[in-house]
Amino acid sequence: MANRANGFTSGIGKVLKYIGNFFANYVKYFAKGNYKTRLSYVVMGAGCFLNKQVVHGLLYLLAEVVFIFYMLFSGAHYLRMLSSLGIKTQGEVWDEAAGIFRVQQGDNSMLILLFGVIAIVICICFVALHYASVKHAYQNQKLIETGVTPLNFVKEWKSLFNEKFHITVLSLPILLTTLFTVLPLIFMILMAFTNFDKNHQPPGNLFSWVGLTNFKQVFYGNPLWAKTFTRLFSWTMVWAFFATFLNYILGIILALVINKKGVRFKKFWRTMFVITIAVPQFVSLLLLSKLLADKGPLNGLLLQLGWIKDFIPFLSHATVAKITVIIVNLWVGIPYTMLICSGILMNIPQNLYEASRIDGANPVRQFISITMPYMLQVTTPYLITQFIGNINNFNVIYLLTGGDPKTLDLFQAGETDLLVTWLYKLTVSEKNYALASTIGIIIFLITAIISLITYNRTKAVREEEQFQ
Repeated sequence: MANRANGFTSGIGKVLKYIGNFFANYVKYFAKGNYKTRLSYVVMGAGCFLNKQVVHGLLYLLAEVVFIFYMLFSGAHYLRMLSSLGIKTQGEVWDEAAGIFRVQQGDNSMLILLFGVIAIVICICFVALHYASVKHAYQNQKLIETGVTPLNFVKEWKSLFNEKFHITVLSLPILLTTLFTVLPLIFMILMAFTNFDKNHQPPGNLFSWVGLTNFKQVFYGNPLWAKTFTRLFSWTMVWAFFATFLNYILGIILALVINKKGVRFKKFWRTMFVITIAVPQFVSLLLLSKLLADKGPLNGLLLQLGWIKDFIPFLSHATVAKITVIIVNLWVGIPYTMLICSGILMNIPQNLYEASRIDGANPVRQFISITMPYMLQVTTPYLITQFIGNINNFNVIYLLTGGDPKTLDLFQAGETDLLVTWLYKLTVSEKNYALASTIGIIIFLITAIISLITYNRTKAVREEEQFQ
């Protein structure tokens, strides 16, 4: 525990040190730089121009000009409006001359928030680019002082496909990740600190910042919200536990049975189970939702056979429905585990089993003492991934039960809803985007904490070098 705490503290220290070095270098470059370097603080690329790196200088200067124009005509406006998220609402204004009401266009809080976030990201990128320009000029200064001629643009370009090829390869993924992952994530996080719901739909009605109000409402401020969150969180954890570990244990057992010597038609049995993977999951789940309905084919058949006197509420009774979704998930998930574990089981040294048999170990003892430790050593990351995935398992719950059976005890949620399906309903049905974003942040924190703690406490991490 102490080592993990020290590691976390060390990580924070490295981040702070990096930030400190960033600003320290800014000061150092100005203090120790010549006039070319110092001029680069005002005119980006000036140092490159003066050192005959014209193309570099033009690119830096173009970036500065574009940034200035962007801030003058768009960015500064959205940064200024970001604090209020809009002032003027859309409405009708009487036109005295025409004798009619005209629609007065107002601010749009959503666009202000979106473009405000984009403006902040662009400003951060500009600061990084400005730092690169100053650093470039300072490095050129040092090269010239040692009698070395700075590289021209052609040589720099060629280096991007040789010694700096990693920069070329990583540039596009980083850009796309920023555009399609980081920006939406920041937008969603910020939305949790607003009152963006069905009563505050821009441009007709603006939404505004409310601080931590939504988090307070979820945990204790709003009794109905707090009750809903508590019950759904508890059920989500129960669901994730059984959906993960039952699939895991039964998948291993199934793989052991199929791989056992003497079992015939191994390929046939594997193929039969893989078919459940080949069929699209949404098709299987929607068919099962019809099959298991109160008046569905399964209940009808059982009634005709006289095996039951009344229909079984597979999906209409809270407890039975929860058991049903766990069992159905076994049918969907066990084949995945079986396939993964089959290959790993074949790699377990057979001499371990032979030695254990000589010592008198029965199959159960072999499974507990040899198979499971080896499997856990190898598949711990997979287990963590599956557990987190099941916390966010939207398909099985929504397609099979839709979160039903419904109840008035919960806010916009049914008895089998997970936090993630509740989030979906809050967004689509209730249009309570602020609450949905709050739940999204809470889910992220839960999954992140569970992942970090569990992974760092596993034997696979502690004895990684020994295992290799």
